[in-house]
Amino acid sequence: MPSDALVALAAAVLQVPGTPERILEVGCGEGDGALFLAREYPAARVRGVDRSAEAVRAAVARVGLDPEGRIAFKRGRPRSLPYPDDFFDLVAQTHGILHLSEVARVLRAGGHLIYVERPRPHRLLKPQPRRLRRGLERLGFETSRIGVIEGEAFCVARLRVAGDTGHQPE
Repeated sequence: MPSDALVALAAAVLQVPGTPERILEVGCGEGDGALFLAREYPAARVRGVDRSAEAVRAAVARVGLDPEGRIAFKRGRPRSLPYPDDFFDLVAQTHGILHLSEVARVLRAGGHLIYVERPRPHRLLKPQPRRLRRGLERLGFETSRIGVIEGEAFCVARLRVAGDTGHQPE
């Protein structure tokens, strides 16, 4: 993962309240983001999924001995994540096509999504593109923070809990 994307991921993590117990990185590549998230949340179980078997092998090799099974990687597609419904407290994705309905499926109500992308000059995330905002709202997400840092845009959104008005106390 390019270092600029890690900087944006780090900035986004600062916007996530609480301490997630189960974290998924979609499109984990060789595991840079997942390893960062594991360091950031030392009590969490972190999973990474990538469509490339080669990248997953490289990520697994980087973890080394992990007797607690805190960090694990597997092959899978962002369109059909190999995890059960309502399983994760935080889902992160850096670059790539965001499959919001699949993220919403594996994310617990009240959980957070972090999405990082390299903004194009004609389409910055700040302000948010209408398509992403509509997709997030349609699936029950509320955007809590949008920013641009080191040439990377990030969005942090929370999946609403049933009956939630969408307003969090300050």
